[in-house]
Amino acid sequence: MPMSQSFKDRLFPIAEQLVEHYGSPFHIYDEVGIRETGENLKKLFSGVEGFREYYAVKALPNPDILKLMLDMGFGFDCSSIGELVLSRQVGARGEDIMFTSNNTDQNEFKVAAEEGGCVLNLDDISLIEKVPDFPELICFRYNPGPRRTGNVIIGNPVEAKYGLSHEQVIDAYRLAQQRGAKRFGLHTMVASNELDYTYMVETARMVLDISELVESELGIKFEFVNIGGGIGIPYHPDQAPLDIDSMAAEIEELFNAFRDKHAYVPRMYMESGRFMTGPHGCLVTSAINHKDIYRNYIGVDACMSALMRPAMYDAYHHIDVVGKEDVVRDQIYDVAGSLCENNDKFAVQRELPEIDGGDILVIHDTGAHGHAMGFQYNAKLRTKELLLRADGSVDLIRREETLDDYFATLNFSEDQFHPNQSKG
Repeated sequence: MPMSQSFKDRLFPIAEQLVEHYGSPFHIYDEVGIRETGENLKKLFSGVEGFREYYAVKALPNPDILKLMLDMGFGFDCSSIGELVLSRQVGARGEDIMFTSNNTDQNEFKVAAEEGGCVLNLDDISLIEKVPDFPELICFRYNPGPRRTGNVIIGNPVEAKYGLSHEQVIDAYRLAQQRGAKRFGLHTMVASNELDYTYMVETARMVLDISELVESELGIKFEFVNIGGGIGIPYHPDQAPLDIDSMAAEIEELFNAFRDKHAYVPRMYMESGRFMTGPHGCLVTSAINHKDIYRNYIGVDACMSALMRPAMYDAYHHIDVVGKEDVVRDQIYDVAGSLCENNDKFAVQRELPEIDGGDILVIHDTGAHGHAMGFQYNAKLRTKELLLRADGSVDLIRREETLDDYFATLNFSEDQFHPNQSKG
């Protein structure tokens, strides 16, 4: 189910006060739900030796959220300089960070090597010779190509720009050995928002099979295998959640069988982002306009710069109207923002209770890939973020953007360049 009843019970009674105090729109996240999900994840995978979650920073890159993850013993999955710096700012160091970039430039490698380095996870065999100071510990991202099928969000592995092909794997680790690597990991990421737990079990089986293949050819014993992220959440009320209990149990069996066969077993890492925070966040927005033309529209004070998933993926996000949770949903609305794009809609032909001006709408499951995917098209500014603490208090954890922020990049020193003109 979208958004836990516990989160609702603590948020909805204070929603009007929050709007009065902070103004709308805003994203708000639930510390209790995030911690419960993280602790349950650790418990479920406690039978897998060396299990560790590396939170996907791209899902919700806010330092207060990252502090919760670090407090639970999690590392961070980063794919940019900004995410690396943010992770280090909250205290992550060295192997707390896995840097999985693609089309990586020299400046990114330089930053990755600073402040104790990180786990460097290379996306391409050509990058081996481009890493300036090759680390002792190296990891590669594996793309199985036609050996696996992808899903709607992440796409067909054959068409994906990520990772080494199956045919490149042995050569990549051999070249890494030649550059001085002595410790090794293996990574993959082949699904996104997947609700079939067996797909994730097969991913674990796949990386263990590849580790066996590389060991047989090169004598490498992997310190860890990383099955990536991709565990999904049920955005729609009638969707069943992923059976993570069965997923954990079956993956544990795979790792135990590997240990029995090889007398050792690599640690298992995972990079859940959406699963960790997605259901524990929502976008709170106010109804400001009711337009009745060919369709019945409710205009709200948020737009897709605060949540672009419905426009980008045609994604469903459940909506509640505060104080009208038990009112019959007998109206059909498009819920729209103010952006000059017709796909700026949070819901299309959605059954909702009758909405009046000033009503507070809560758009579920925005705790991952919500604020993080924001943008400034149409000069629409990104909104604030709040954190509902375990004691019931609410912290502002990111202010909204201002016009001064928007115009800041137009404040610069004049720099006019005159290229040499070729002479005819």
